[in-house]
Amino acid sequence: MASGDTLAELIEGPLVTAATRAVLRERLDAVPSTTAATTFFTPAELATLIAVCARLLPPDSPLSATATAAAIGERLSLGKGPGWRYDTMPADAVACRLGLARVDDDARARGAADFAALDAAVADTLLRDAARGAGWLGLDSRRWFEMLMVDVTEAHVPHPAVQLAIGHLGFADAAGWKAIGLGGREAWQSHAQSQPLPAPATATVPIPVRASTATPASTSRAPVRFAESDTVDAVVVGTGAGGGPLLWRLARAGCRVVALEAGRHWNPARDFATDEKAQAKLFWSDERLSAGNDPIAFGSNNSGTGVGGSTLHFTAYTPRPQPDDLRLFSDFGVGCDWPLAYAELEPYFDEVEALVGISGPTPYPWGPARRRSYPLPPLPLNAAAELMRRGCAKLGIATSAAANAALSRDYGGPGLARRQACSNRGFCQAGCTTGAKGSVDVVFIPPALAAGAELRTECFARWIERDSQGRVSGLVYLEGGKERRQKCRNVFLCAGGVETPRFLLFNDGLANGSGQVGRNFMAHVGRQLWARFDDATHPWKGIPGGLISEDTHRPRGDDVDFAGGYLLQSIGVMPLTYATQLARSGRGVFGAALGEHLAHYDHVAGINVLGDCLPSAANFLELSDERDPRGLPKPRVHFSAGPNEERMAAHAERTMRAIWQAAGAREPWAFDRYAHVIGTCRMGVDDGSAVVDADGRSFEVPGLFVCDNSVFPSALSVNPALTIMALSLRTADRFIARNQGAPS
Repeated sequence: MASGDTLAELIEGPLVTAATRAVLRERLDAVPSTTAATTFFTPAELATLIAVCARLLPPDSPLSATATAAAIGERLSLGKGPGWRYDTMPADAVACRLGLARVDDDARARGAADFAALDAAVADTLLRDAARGAGWLGLDSRRWFEMLMVDVTEAHVPHPAVQLAIGHLGFADAAGWKAIGLGGREAWQSHAQSQPLPAPATATVPIPVRASTATPASTSRAPVRFAESDTVDAVVVGTGAGGGPLLWRLARAGCRVVALEAGRHWNPARDFATDEKAQAKLFWSDERLSAGNDPIAFGSNNSGTGVGGSTLHFTAYTPRPQPDDLRLFSDFGVGCDWPLAYAELEPYFDEVEALVGISGPTPYPWGPARRRSYPLPPLPLNAAAELMRRGCAKLGIATSAAANAALSRDYGGPGLARRQACSNRGFCQAGCTTGAKGSVDVVFIPPALAAGAELRTECFARWIERDSQGRVSGLVYLEGGKERRQKCRNVFLCAGGVETPRFLLFNDGLANGSGQVGRNFMAHVGRQLWARFDDATHPWKGIPGGLISEDTHRPRGDDVDFAGGYLLQSIGVMPLTYATQLARSGRGVFGAALGEHLAHYDHVAGINVLGDCLPSAANFLELSDERDPRGLPKPRVHFSAGPNEERMAAHAERTMRAIWQAAGAREPWAFDRYAHVIGTCRMGVDDGSAVVDADGRSFEVPGLFVCDNSVFPSALSVNPALTIMALSLRTADRFIARNQGAPS
């Protein structure tokens, strides 16, 4: 920021978009109200909460402890949450109040009347003990501390004054970023900056759209609303990576098709702010119960809501699986093989990459030689990518610019809208405002609607109706609290690895003769290693995952004691995401230590791994006894990393620590995580071990299909989005081929 500029001047200036400005103004002008908190908490509870918040907040926070406690009280009184909770914990509202009581009990055991009466040093010791596990009666103090620390973090970090103080200028991104490498500064800043990127050129690579097996429909069809009494060819439930491409392909082939989406149809330019807290609206917020030894964090980690699904907030990282990813059992004797070969998916990888506009290197260093080059050259490397490349080079680890679903140049193709090049905002995980990221709402939904598909938003699928022969005949859904019904010949469930099996289970175990619905839940080994560097990294700039190495896809050496493998990627990070991971890390960083840690945010960079996960009988989804606001059972997901995942994660951490040490890192710390939701309705060759066949067809229910990440028999050692989209187009083509002439 130029010398003399104030925060208010920056926010009101041309560098901040209108949507972002509105959010920041509201946050700056907010007058905290304690009404909700005083109604929800007793006076004693509120006094204790304020005292706890005073110790957890950095001393120089622009938010008072009272304002922070008020925000927590408002959240709890409204029943809001992050979209999941630990199965071992009671509901957040109950847990918070019980924890406050235990804090006061602990304070009394230390000789004080209550927590507020403790001196600062003793209070901090009590909280550190809680973070480590204090043995409280009837409550896990570690989980309570984590919950409260996340609440405090989400109140503190989004404040514009805090953003500026920690060196984050990501909200001033209306013009994008040009100086995204180590130490780079923009032209409007006070010091010298890196040379700007060259102006984007126009791409002319043709898109290899596969010929449909039915006559393509006109792309100029007027918007249509099918009558509920009309029997349409298909209803598609979910519009993410599984549903969107399929919807487009079916409509293009002349099928009468309706898509149901539980979320809204956003207008990114109008509705999306460069603000993580405001963009939480893109995450699936219905509560899921997370169980097991390694409970999965849902919500922002892996589930989206709105037209586009999780692609609204995926990082755009789109590497292909390698052929041996599909035959894990054949190669290692563990896991499960896919019922189709890489060669059957390869043309669909080609097509998706061209339709979406993948930016990537040619040639690509790993895997089989590609039949087609990536349609666009790679995106520029940000600081994290430069640092990872530096460290890997010293260790002899090969790296490459990664494949990403974001445009390095302006791009368009037959039947697709022209999109502008990425401006390096780095905000992929919280919504792209420019259309440069190839999310499903941008790439597939507009041409699907133009071809005659109908889209119904804020509609929640409830159950499937069948005729006397057991074939699908309709789908019942909720819209505006009212029950509606659409007659149809086929239903495609594309709601993801949690909602798809949940739907089948609360439909009286539909299509579950094999007992495999909800089973074989998998999540990628996704450990991250963060560190500080001497140079400014501007971790919010540029495509988050700019660099990749697949040298560890099938690693060799005496210390390799696991099946499968993993990839390495550089990662940029937004400040609230980073601070929330710190809050969930179990490190017990709070108060002055939190302020000191976040002060170095502008010098942070990360490496992430993405590794195989073996299916296990211990990892599964079931229906809980708790009900959601619709009266439906909440899902409970059990996940415990097995020996293979633990050994892989340990190997990966050793590798990452060596890379960061070679790159000059300081104070590295690991965040243990498992990413994506995979399995739960696996595809296979028979109805005794799988839910659907290789074409996504239910073995038991005619007219029922599944097309999302739940059908994966194995996790693959790459991010799943590209493979889901490829499977989506293949599923549609197989359906069209079988029903030639059937669409009405």
